[in-house]
Amino acid sequence: MNKFLILLPLALLATVPHAQGAKNRLGLVDVQAAVKALPASKAYLDLSARVDADLKARRGKIDELAGKAASSGSAADRKALLDAQQAYNSTQTAYRGRIATAFEPVAAKLNAAVAKVAKANGYSVVMDQRVAAQNRLVIYANASATDLTAAVIKALK
Repeated sequence: MNKFLILLPLALLATVPHAQGAKNRLGLVDVQAAVKALPASKAYLDLSARVDADLKARRGKIDELAGKAASSGSAADRKALLDAQQAYNSTQTAYRGRIATAFEPVAAKLNAAVAKVAKANGYSVVMDQRVAAQNRLVIYANASATDLTAAVIKALK
């Protein structure tokens, strides 16, 4: 009976499927570098730079109005601040739509290149390097074994 109780856990361990049995490879791509290298991305990059500059200027004006409204406390200054914030929000929403539309053809080419490189090199998952780092999705990655950026850029050209 004692031998049976000792062998039972070992038998159960032998039957447990192993999650790492298949060779799954994770690849990382610096999407921003790949987009910059794509010849067809100029319109998107120009629009993105203009949008960033405009929103930064609007944000500066809001900060200025917020300081003025805080120091004076007048209703007119608070209304001007509220109007500037609403204008900023509506402008930002409109810009998001324009940027998304401009990015669609770039994303299609980029996604196709990433898929091609990943399949050719046996990668089952590819992530944006910066997003993975910012969200701490990847704790450690050997850059020489996981970075597909150069191969993707080569496939885009």
